[in-house]
Amino acid sequence: MQYIISGKNIDVTEGLRTAVIDKIGKLERYFVPETEIHVTLSVEKERQKIEITIPMKGNIIRAEQVSDDMYVSIDLVEEIIERQLRKYKNKIIDQQQSAIGLSKAFVEEEVEDEEEIKIIRSKRFAMKPMDPEEACIQMELLGHSFYVFRNSSTDEVNVVYKRKGNTFGLIEPEF
Repeated sequence: MQYIISGKNIDVTEGLRTAVIDKIGKLERYFVPETEIHVTLSVEKERQKIEITIPMKGNIIRAEQVSDDMYVSIDLVEEIIERQLRKYKNKIIDQQQSAIGLSKAFVEEEVEDEEEIKIIRSKRFAMKPMDPEEACIQMELLGHSFYVFRNSSTDEVNVVYKRKGNTFGLIEPEF
């Protein structure tokens, strides 16, 4: 695997680099040697954060972990990546052509705990036209992290969502 390790507000010491490569290196059996692993270490107000992004054909595997200690964050993020890889493997088991970024040994390995997707609740509701700002207010009033609405200016169905740092995002369809 090819590691691209960078730091924000932190010097990436040889000890941190070694810890990342040792911990994430345990996942080497899942990937082909050409796989790039993008690792970003950052420090913000006593928070030690690690972000890992693994671009694969048609998909991106990404995880981040925050704690008071960078080494703890590194340990925790490895578990998240491994769990995501198992989910990804279950999705592509019937689509061998999509598994180009994964090693054959991993794809052929027996599936232990297959997580089945089950929809347990369905809702229907009328969507009154509103502008995105009004949709954000409605989302806040409901205490949700996203809100589906009909945009009054475009008459299209849009989604507003809450982002980190108390900011908002808007998803507009493109046909």
